[in-house]
Amino acid sequence: MNIEVLFEQYGYFVLFIGLLLEFIALPFPGEIAMLYIGYLSYQGDLNGVFMIFIAFFGTIIGMTITYFIGLKAGMPFVNRFGKWFFLTPNKLDKTKKWFNKHGNFLVFIAYFIPGVRHVTGYFSGIIGSPFKTFAIFAYTGALFWCICFISLGYIFGPQWGKVLQYIERYSWNIAIIAALLIFLSWFVKKIVRSLRYKKAK
Repeated sequence: MNIEVLFEQYGYFVLFIGLLLEFIALPFPGEIAMLYIGYLSYQGDLNGVFMIFIAFFGTIIGMTITYFIGLKAGMPFVNRFGKWFFLTPNKLDKTKKWFNKHGNFLVFIAYFIPGVRHVTGYFSGIIGSPFKTFAIFAYTGALFWCICFISLGYIFGPQWGKVLQYIERYSWNIAIIAALLIFLSWFVKKIVRSLRYKKAK
């Protein structure tokens, strides 16, 4: 469905519901919707700041729901279905240790990676990431994501469609850069830790 028609038929409250459900199951075009909202703000039809808060609350509620679904499913899911995904309790424990040290940045940046942002809440819950830590990275990432896309729609106005084309074209480049940064951070920390260990000897 065309995003303009979607808003005309269901009203702007669709942004809140759509973003909430996007993180649970619904294939809602969140980035397109926010760019379009920014464009409508550019035209003076909407209050952009108010719509940022609408988008933010829809996003964090959706993310929080997925976290608690993952937390509830967690170990029962791994014990029952983990072998089909090569995910044993031992591997899950190792993954949890790694994620608690390095993976929270992924929760923040994943909003900008299509397909990845929809699973980070579930995954954080499954591995038992502390809710406070999850919330800090997930909520700040959500706010940054919403501000970024609605602002882009506002800044570029009638050209918002072209902005979307560039984002879709280079989104995986962003994902690769993010992955490299995470790996580089891990590698540097490992070297520093090794040097400190040698000096301590």
